[in-house]
Amino acid sequence: MTNTPGTDGGDALVSAFNAVGADYLFCSSGSEWAPVWEALARRHRDGAPAPRYLDLTHETVAVGMATGYGLVRRRPQGVLLHAAPGLLQGSMAVHGALLAGVPMVVASSESTTYGDAPGHDPGGQWYRNLSIVGGPHGVAQPFTKWSTEAASVHTLPTMVTRAAELAWRAPAGPAYLNIPLEILLEEWDGREAKPVVAPGSTHSSPEEVDPVAQLIREAVNPVIVTETAGREAGGFEALVAFAEAWNIPVVEPDSAVCGNFPRTHPLHAGSDIGPWMDTADLILLVNCRAPFYPPSRRPSKAKIVVIDEVPQRPHVVYQVLFADTYLEGNTANTLRQLTKRARDLDETAVAERRAAQHTRYSEETGALAMAEVKACEEPGRTGVDPVLVAATLRKLLDGRNGIVVDETITHSRVVKRHLRTADPDSYFYVQGGLGQGIAVALGVKLAARERPVVLTIGDGAFTYNPVIPSYDASKAYDLPLLVVVFNNRVYKSMNLNHRRFYPDGAAAETGEWLGTDLHRLPRLADFAEPFGMHTETVDTANDLAPALQRALKAVSEGTTAVVDVLVTR
Repeated sequence: MTNTPGTDGGDALVSAFNAVGADYLFCSSGSEWAPVWEALARRHRDGAPAPRYLDLTHETVAVGMATGYGLVRRRPQGVLLHAAPGLLQGSMAVHGALLAGVPMVVASSESTTYGDAPGHDPGGQWYRNLSIVGGPHGVAQPFTKWSTEAASVHTLPTMVTRAAELAWRAPAGPAYLNIPLEILLEEWDGREAKPVVAPGSTHSSPEEVDPVAQLIREAVNPVIVTETAGREAGGFEALVAFAEAWNIPVVEPDSAVCGNFPRTHPLHAGSDIGPWMDTADLILLVNCRAPFYPPSRRPSKAKIVVIDEVPQRPHVVYQVLFADTYLEGNTANTLRQLTKRARDLDETAVAERRAAQHTRYSEETGALAMAEVKACEEPGRTGVDPVLVAATLRKLLDGRNGIVVDETITHSRVVKRHLRTADPDSYFYVQGGLGQGIAVALGVKLAARERPVVLTIGDGAFTYNPVIPSYDASKAYDLPLLVVVFNNRVYKSMNLNHRRFYPDGAAAETGEWLGTDLHRLPRLADFAEPFGMHTETVDTANDLAPALQRALKAVSEGTTAVVDVLVTR
């Protein structure tokens, strides 16, 4: 049995994604998507509108690219995976999108008839290998915001609309639809989905905001702590205005997942909340899901105000904020309201904390400069100090409006401190398990083609990535990246934990450090050569800047460049 063109669930799904405003369908192919491919081919032939389609050869690449794109564009896109196995393969990246707060509609399929119904034969693979008890929507539930089955072609378009609207609203994240193959092949009556309406803006009331403004006015030593303010539309700019209006220093802890405040700003107070734990009288947690570690580490005297549209994250298993007051409207709106109330300040208290912050900022910038000078010592030795790698990148990216995607672990603090990003949407840290960085960077590049995109990544993280499918996507869709590998030839974080837990153990005695050695791998730039990409292998400080300059030139000319830097630690 064959379908009449334009009348089945494949066209219903394409129509629905088009209606909700998805720019792209990121697809890691499976046999269930033939109806979608036919619908797209027909629309392309007829000049009808449809989301752009990307054929990707790994599930992590499909989801990761949708994540990177969503970080910049902040609207739900479509992701098509294959059955339950494809969903499971992509589940780490879907969970990463949940942690990153990126809206998307993820779909995969199953069979409901297993060949025992009249009409279309779904194929024996569903009966033998692909189906899973409870359906893939049951599997997806723990790592998505919302998960269900689209059980009828007549409700499918509206289900896509609902999934997109749920994904987009706070807390933003991936929604999942299981769409059985029989539904995709079923005749469709042409009822289309309604376009998605952007989320409405929520506001904290003046009755809630005024008392908080008074708390700030009375505070002698307040501090702002933020992890994800910059992820919200307008949040970066609103936080800068708020901090400046009240003269409050801003801490971005190591758990910050994006650029939230200019690291070159005199009010930037580094990454350690420790100095305020016993001295602050007011802590303002702005989009900060996990400010204290261990969670029971409570500030000794500070009142705590939480400014966050969804302060209690439903996907976080254990979360401790010690809040005294919540402002739960849209974060950027709340910050703007508080900024307008910055008047009648105690000028003596403001002058004292301004002076204290000036001292802190001078000490921090001095320490950064000293570290960079030290990193330049012994330029001919084998290996490059990771501080020099980050500092050199900063200098070469200056004035280029670049974006850095970071998937380093032991070097992440070095990257953040010495890149010193200062603009909105200029830094993103990959969330969830390792192995997504190249794909996320490709998605960022897809959303910001006019800007240079740099991926900083450790050698351990690099080996977790689906490198060949990622390079294929880069070349197929003209998405040139600069990939800089911090290569210390070891799973350093694993090794550090072994040493920390067993400082006098058998491994320390014999030198048998298991699970961590990466010396047996070839140098990592080599994997890009079959794709005709620009490659550099750097072993000394003298070679670093020229190699990165050549690589950036190659990227500007449209070729992905991979620079494998042997680092000293």
